Amino acid sequence: MELNYRHSGARRLDRTSTPEPYRRFEVRPLTTLIGAELAGADLAAPLDDQLRAELRRALLEWKVLFLRGQELDADQHLAVAGIWGEPEANPFFPTGDQVAISRLAKNSRVVGMENHWHSDHSFLAAPARGAVLRAIDVPPASGDTMWADMAAAYDNLPEEVKALVDGLEAEHDWITTWGRAIPEEKRNALREHMPPVIHPVVKIHPETGRRTLYVNEVFTMRILGLPEAEAARLLSYLQYQARTPEYQVRFRWQPGSVAIWDNWAVQHYAINDYFPNPRVMERVAIAGHGWSADR
Repeated sequence: MELNYRHSGARRLDRTSTPEPYRRFEVRPLTTLIGAELAGADLAAPLDDQLRAELRRALLEWKVLFLRGQELDADQHLAVAGIWGEPEANPFFPTGDQVAISRLAKNSRVVGMENHWHSDHSFLAAPARGAVLRAIDVPPASGDTMWADMAAAYDNLPEEVKALVDGLEAEHDWITTWGRAIPEEKRNALREHMPPVIHPVVKIHPETGRRTLYVNEVFTMRILGLPEAEAARLLSYLQYQARTPEYQVRFRWQPGSVAIWDNWAVQHYAINDYFPNPRVMERVAIAGHGWSADR
């Protein structure tokens, strides 16, 4: 099959024409497809049942939520993540006072894993449910982050490509990325309990039912069940779908900004264009119970 990088231009939204209103905050969409800023919510205040329910609903609807002016301590940060599940430490990230909080501090022009489109922890059998990222110290300009809607990417594949990829599986692994950045002894120890995993190329979101393209540039190694050359061409084609601007939202950080994203629905890309300014963020990943490798 000849593959190219064009897409249909169609937009399929998972919102109804008359959605239930939000009462605890104002929703300000950043695009018509993905990403919304929430005004009027204070994540440092007690998180009552109504606020928690509306935040969960908004995340399913918009896939990435942004809030500004949030002054959170570590316990409050973890409490926000707890709306969706238990925190999950990344074995490759340095941690802060609480082991579940990863502190990401950079001012380097060196390109890393975050500077490619990726889905967090796809190298695990149960990838992360989502993440809550807050800005501590950000550059005066630059250092934005982008997210891409991978359900829209699937929806807009040509029908013949959908027919090809539905039912295929792909191998995900960390060894060629994170594995290069850690000492051999630690790499071998981690390898014992983090072998390569197999995920469907198209996964079904357990809460929305959306079919989601689930390959990424960082951790997806190969597609199984096809001749090697054909599999490599198809994987490259599918990986590039995240780069389509129509599926993306871009966010400019300020101190106190918070982003919450549905890692089962999106990929993200942290733009490394701020050298020599510092960029300090703190992240809580949310464990992915409920979306295992066989879904």
